[in-house]
Amino acid sequence: MARSSKKGPFVANHLIREIESLNVRKEKRLVITWSRASAIVPIMIGHTIAVHNGREHLPIYVTDRMVGHKLGEFVPTRNFRGHAKSDKGSRR
Repeated sequence: MARSSKKGPFVANHLIREIESLNVRKEKRLVITWSRASAIVPIMIGHTIAVHNGREHLPIYVTDRMVGHKLGEFVPTRNFRGHAKSDKGSRR
């Protein structure tokens, strides 16, 4: 079930407060968050947000095409290292 439209998108309170204070001061600074479920809203455009992927914080520069998506969509949590070169069992 989707979130109710009258509630608006979910954005972590600390994230909104910090970005609004940066906008008031006209400052660009890295904002760190663990909230991967937060939606990207228009006030975030132009800011760099470091999102946690389970091991480290990866920086994301927010553009206007990202609005409406979640922060976690832009940070991969798994690293694919390729298939084994010497694996004879998978070939026929």
